[in-house]
Amino acid sequence: EHEDTTLLLQALLEGQSYGAAAADGTQCPSVSVSRNNPAKRNYLVVAVLCFGNFINFIDWCIVPGILLDIQKYFGLSDGKTGLLQTVFTLCYMLAAPIFGYLGDRYNRKIILAAGLFFWSGVTLGSSFITESHYGIFVLSRGLVGIGSASYSTIAPTIIADLFEEGKRTTVLSIFYIFIPVGSGCGYMLAAGMAKSTGDWHWAFRVTPCMGGLALLLLILLVPHRIQRKTAAHRALSISGTILEADEKPDVHRNAKTTWCQDVGSLVKNCSFVCSSLGLTAMAFVTGALAMWMPIFLYRAQVVQGIVPPCLQESCNSSNSLIFGGITIGTGIVGIIAGAEAARRLRKRNNKADPLICATSMFISALCLYIALMVAQTNILSTFIFIAFGELFLSVNWAVVTDILLYVVTPRRQSTAIALQILVSHLLGDAGSPYLIGLISNALQARNIPSLQWSFRSMQYSFAICAFIGVFGGGFFLLTSFYIEEDRKEAQR
Repeated sequence: EHEDTTLLLQALLEGQSYGAAAADGTQCPSVSVSRNNPAKRNYLVVAVLCFGNFINFIDWCIVPGILLDIQKYFGLSDGKTGLLQTVFTLCYMLAAPIFGYLGDRYNRKIILAAGLFFWSGVTLGSSFITESHYGIFVLSRGLVGIGSASYSTIAPTIIADLFEEGKRTTVLSIFYIFIPVGSGCGYMLAAGMAKSTGDWHWAFRVTPCMGGLALLLLILLVPHRIQRKTAAHRALSISGTILEADEKPDVHRNAKTTWCQDVGSLVKNCSFVCSSLGLTAMAFVTGALAMWMPIFLYRAQVVQGIVPPCLQESCNSSNSLIFGGITIGTGIVGIIAGAEAARRLRKRNNKADPLICATSMFISALCLYIALMVAQTNILSTFIFIAFGELFLSVNWAVVTDILLYVVTPRRQSTAIALQILVSHLLGDAGSPYLIGLISNALQARNIPSLQWSFRSMQYSFAICAFIGVFGGGFFLLTSFYIEEDRKEAQR
């Protein structure tokens, strides 16, 4: 991994001539650049895509980072507050299949650039919305979700086309490290801007500037066309032998298929279906934690008398800062550990990937349940067990994506990623923030309003996440029964 980091830095330092040529309008085909220094070019592209992914997930977590301020500003109940993230995720997942279809058939760079420009512009616009226009604020979050879907659907397939399997897992791990890093920075950026300016709206005015820079880098440094590879090119045998170098002009392989044919093939792929359901459980838990954990920690501290109730204009944002730091640290360690465990264990067991995912889900569910139970009495233990729960959740991100990339043929991978996004968000984090809020509202309505029941309602609502995590582990176990056969089928 040290070698990978060195190559990435070299690419950033030595890619000036390539960027200059692109800026001057000179055509820079991927083939000619690849002949000169393919490794440096590829790592330069990855660096740009990682920066875009970083901004993408900062935008995901700006709202949860200042949720107390937003809830107080618009006067929202827990149910209506959860609706913010639900609308964002619903729009994200509904747009994903469309971008998956387009990504399999049209220029991916243009789609990425358009999506980045769109969501950055909408994010900036949402910072000027007043308290009397909550509906417009909700709509703006939905539009940001649409732009974000274009990036999350297509960027991983570009990386898959640039690297062979052994190195692909490492590079995908680097790419997916920016999910927790961006998410954690989203909490910290939002809380920091709200505290320093006294106005939470400023939290939405930073990432559009970063988005503009990412758009410029994407236009100048990413090749206009990146050659799509066959399954044989991408997939290595278990012994590590490259089966075939490049896509050959074969009529059957290049034949266009309809979207319905692609979906029909994917539904019959048991490894894809079961791993997607496991990912859905991950998304459910992650979505609930991302939206509600800072408020849950705040209410636990209020019950313990550590902090006073939020009555002033700007609420206490320390929990968002701490939770953001936990998200960054556990995300980096978890993703690296998961990728390294997968790389080592694959040599001994062909089913290693789904077994790693299953084990980490079971452990994560246990840690989260313990964190919920000790929250009222020991806040330090709560932080510790939340950190372990997030750590084992993070182990799975790169591994799950790699499972998809070697059990699905490349011509259907954008569609497969889009469908996986659709299912995991539809049944996962699209509904979990809203569901947690509704259950909390219902529990509070049945009891006398108090700070104690404000905390307990959220505590009991969160308990469902631990049980969903156990179901997710079960689906990954099922994946292990089918993965060898589906992998061989994809390589054929």
